[in-house]
This record gives sequence, structure tokens and C-alpha cells, in this order.
Amino acid sequence: MMLKALFLTMLTLALVKSQDTEETITYTQCTDGYEWDPVRQQCKDIDECDIVPDACKGGMKCVNHYGGYLCLPKTAQIIVNNEQPQQETPAAAEGVGATANAAATSGAGAGGMAASGMAASAVMPGGGFVASAAAVAGPEVQTGRNNFVIRRNPADPQRIPANPSHRIQCATGYEQSEHNVCQDIDECTAGTHNCRADQVCINLRGSFACQCPPGYQKRGEQCVDIDECRTSSYLCQYQCVNEPGKFSCMCPQGYQVVRSRTCQDINECETTNECREDEMCWNYHGGFRCYPRNPCQDPYILTSENRCVCPVSSAVCRELPQSIVYKYMSIRSDRSVPSDIFQIQATTIYANTINTFRIKSGNENGEFYLRQTSPVSAMLVLVKSLSGPREYIVDLEMLTVNSIGTFRTSSVLRLTIIVGPFSF
Repeated sequence: MMLKALFLTMLTLALVKSQDTEETITYTQCTDGYEWDPVRQQCKDIDECDIVPDACKGGMKCVNHYGGYLCLPKTAQIIVNNEQPQQETPAAAEGVGATANAAATSGAGAGGMAASGMAASAVMPGGGFVASAAAVAGPEVQTGRNNFVIRRNPADPQRIPANPSHRIQCATGYEQSEHNVCQDIDECTAGTHNCRADQVCINLRGSFACQCPPGYQKRGEQCVDIDECRTSSYLCQYQCVNEPGKFSCMCPQGYQVVRSRTCQDINECETTNECREDEMCWNYHGGFRCYPRNPCQDPYILTSENRCVCPVSSAVCRELPQSIVYKYMSIRSDRSVPSDIFQIQATTIYANTINTFRIKSGNENGEFYLRQTSPVSAMLVLVKSLSGPREYIVDLEMLTVNSIGTFRTSSVLRLTIIVGPFSF
């Protein structure tokens, strides 16, 4: 009888234990990025940065996060913000250089909820978020009426609503924008810089710099003017004038500044001049001259512009050149030599004649040479460098004779050469 009673008791305990075991329903399948922890009896995050070889490319650093991982620049700052009131000891955050706050809220008795949550955001120094994510730290646990324990997968990160009102922590030189991102502070515009009155504020990402304005250099704590006239002798074609923070170029009388540094001759004959009505204006480099409109002297008479002819009816004309043509030209001072400067050519060609050319006068110091280029033309060559201002009057003669020597005549081109005062 006692054995029977003992057997019934053991059978009853076995049934009770069997019923308790069957009433406990456990789900051990975890969502992607989590794995089942048999010791803690809950899903835990997988550290992909530890198990995935070379998880991030291109010099990016891997930062583990709930349910996944982030690839961020090595210079990025990572700030983890708590969205729940802190009630328990904060848990350590995962990832290099991160600060984390985690808070857990405890359930109140049977049927209560226990959950802890946090949100992580990666911030780059240039302002704005690289990535943001939110996840429930642990599995959601609910106790049923019949002591059923139901273990569920971690909550979907998208279920946690964003909190636009909570403030983020920005690096120095950045501030939170209305879109809840870190943006650069323009200290120059805001007037929060400490640049001196003689300095220029330059805004930088996260900071600012104080520089001297163009044309100034820093000497001690002050910005002093740079004299860019002593730095080079090629700044201006004629004369450099130093000014506060800059320089300007000047040109001599008769010239004007072009392209800020170059001197160009002013054509006074096209603007204003003092020549009379019976005079003609001739412009040269650096000035102008007034010459008579009728340069002919007795016994020559004017037949066309600048051309004087000696009448054959006059006895004195037999020993003089048949015609004299007046021409004018201007050259710059210190022109390189040898240099072709003027061509003379016959206007009338006679049959069975020979033409020869020579410098009749005005070449006493040998500055010029006349080279015949064809039977009817010659080239005046400058063989010595000339310095101005100076005027030369050179007579170039063309002598014409026939083949038997019974006919002879000559013509003169009177060339006035004005050498300008400068090499420009």
C-alpha cells in the first residue's frame, strides 16, 4: 500500500513538471545582426567589426552598432545620445571614440514592460550627419497571466520615433541647425572673432583665421604695408609708386598707363595740339611736332603733298635735284641694331637707265647705312643705337643715268627721324 502511494505521488509530480515545461514557450530565432545568447537567454548584438574581415574600405573606420555597423571617416566624432531618462548605471558604448548613455526602465509587476533604448549618430567635422540609427538594446519581455514567458525579437529600429527636440552635441566651432545637424559657425559674419581692426577675418570649417589684407605683411602683432615697388624692378614699365596696401604705375608726359603697368604713347595729333592752320601735326613717341604744310623753298614749288619740284625752265634747277620729297618717322630710344627702318623707291622708271642710291647728308657720325635692294629701291639701315630725344634729318638721293651717259637726273627724299625719349 505504501509503495502504491509513493508511486502515485511521483507520477503526480512528474505530470506537474511536465505541464510546467510545456507551458514555457521560448523563441530563439533572432533578427539579422543579432544572435541567441543561451546564457542570458536573450538575443545579443553581433560585433561585425570584429568578425567581418576588412568590413570598411577606403580608409574608413568600422563602428559597431545594434543590428549592424557603420563605416565612418577616421576623423569623424561619434556621439551616442540617450532618449530615455537615466535610471540605472549607463552601459559602455561600442565603437572607437564614442560616448554612450543607456537607461533601462523596469517593468512594474506581472504584465509590465522592460526595455532600454539608445540612439547613435555619427557627426563629421564639416557639419551634418554621416549616419544615424536607433535600436532597442535588449529583447522585449512580457509576462503572461499563466506564467507563460514569451521572448520576442529586438524591436525594429524604425519603431523608435525620432526626437527632433533633443539637442545634439557638436564639436567646437559648430552649432545645431534647425534640421538637427551640426553646421559651421561663421565667426566672421557673427562678429565673434577676435581679429584686430587692421586684420581680415577668414572663416574656416569649425574655426577662423586672422590675416593681413593684401599688400600688407604681419610684423609682430601688426600688419605693415609692403613696399611690391622694392620687390621687383619689373612691376612697372616706367615708374612704380608705393601706396598703402598696393602700388600704382606712372608714365612720363606724353604717355598714358594701359593694362595697369604699361606706358603707351598719346597721339596728341588726334586729341589736342598747338599747330597752326598752315602747319601739320606729326606725332612721335612721347610728343608731337608741327611742320609747315608747304615745306618747299625757292626755287622749288609744291606739286603734291610734301613733294617739291624744281621747274626745268629755271636755269638754277639744272644743278639741283629734280624733286625733293619730305617724309617723317619716329623710332624709340635705344632701338636694337642693325635694324631696317625706311625703304626708298623710285616712282618713275625710265628705259635703259641705271639707278644708284646714297646718303647725301645727315650721316656725319655713321649712324645709318643705305643698302640697295633692287634696281629701283633701297633700304635705310640703323647701324648705331640712338638715344632720344633727338631729331635727325637725312637726305637720301637716287641718281638716274642712261646707259650711254647722255641723261642724268637725281631725286632726294628728305627724311626727318625723331628719336623718342624712352625705349617704349
